[in-house]
Amino acid sequence: MTMKMASLKRVLPLATVACAVSLATSGVMAQTLKFYNWSDYIAEDTIDRFEAETGIEVVEDVFDSNEVLEAKLLAGNSGYDLVVPTASFMGRQIQAGVFDPLDKSKLPNLKHIDPELLSYLENLDPGNTHGVPYLWGTTGIGYNVDKVKEVLGEDAPVNSWDLVLKVENMEKLASCGVMFLDSPDELYPLTLNYLGKDPNSRDAKDYALTSEGVQLLKSVRPYVSQFHSSQYISALANGEICVAIGWSGDIIQAQDRAIEADNGVNIEYSIPEEGTQVWFDMLAIPKDAQNKDAAHQFINFLLRPDVIADISNYVAYANPNLDAMELQDEEIQTNAGIYPSAEVRKKLFVQKLRALRTERLMVRLWTDIKTGR
Repeated sequence: MTMKMASLKRVLPLATVACAVSLATSGVMAQTLKFYNWSDYIAEDTIDRFEAETGIEVVEDVFDSNEVLEAKLLAGNSGYDLVVPTASFMGRQIQAGVFDPLDKSKLPNLKHIDPELLSYLENLDPGNTHGVPYLWGTTGIGYNVDKVKEVLGEDAPVNSWDLVLKVENMEKLASCGVMFLDSPDELYPLTLNYLGKDPNSRDAKDYALTSEGVQLLKSVRPYVSQFHSSQYISALANGEICVAIGWSGDIIQAQDRAIEADNGVNIEYSIPEEGTQVWFDMLAIPKDAQNKDAAHQFINFLLRPDVIADISNYVAYANPNLDAMELQDEEIQTNAGIYPSAEVRKKLFVQKLRALRTERLMVRLWTDIKTGR
């Protein structure tokens, strides 16, 4: 999932203002939808189009981590009508009673969603009752082709987690900069998978501070420049770092920025051969939402093939809409980093719900790893 910074309020376009005035003069009060989304995670004109078509004003705020969103949701009275949690977080939030069940009679465009992708989510949201997949992607390696080749040579293992999880590689890469996602929810499962363990392990021993996974991450910790879940995009694009563990769309955005800047930075994205996590960002309606009807209208709008195709073209993340594929730019629909091949998909894993005790252990181990104790 893409993570960015600070919140913003949108300025209404003239077409929407005119529409709202028209509604007001006709005695109908204009509706407002409060939308909480990841930053830069929607096409530039998507909200304008929805407002122009419906007369519903959309006020969008943005967040930079699932933890920030979860804190607001669990505290209650979040003030939002529609939110975009990652599926693994949504699963436990459903158990906490945070979301309303969807009224699927108001979502006729669900017919466009890939049933195979919906099946991945059954463990987290039985019956796909509370959430609709919005965008999806993988966690992998973004790297500066030339700098990595310069540091590690022609045979650099860019298609393997060896690149960032072997000390001998990280010692050398530290000279050009390496960033990791600041997310135990992402990093630790892929570390377990790399070690040949169950990425969804429920064994407390796998989360102990003395465990093999923790010790592996601690061994490479001294060579990590920074743990952050958004700054690696600009850092890669500008050549400030040479490697990042990040999300597929973010890396491709960094690649596009470098190309646009014509700065000579050559960025590529790799899904490691050992496999990695596939994640889904969802559309869900909080139980305390004030305008659930508008939320359903916006979800249904986002499920339209032409709308979601434009969003994927803009953010470079895959969408779950079967009928949107042919509407996307060719460089998006044919990019194996965005839409992995059937062979690669066999090695992807979906995160499952963890017990609260396991969650607490993971938070503790992550703090220990980051502080380098």
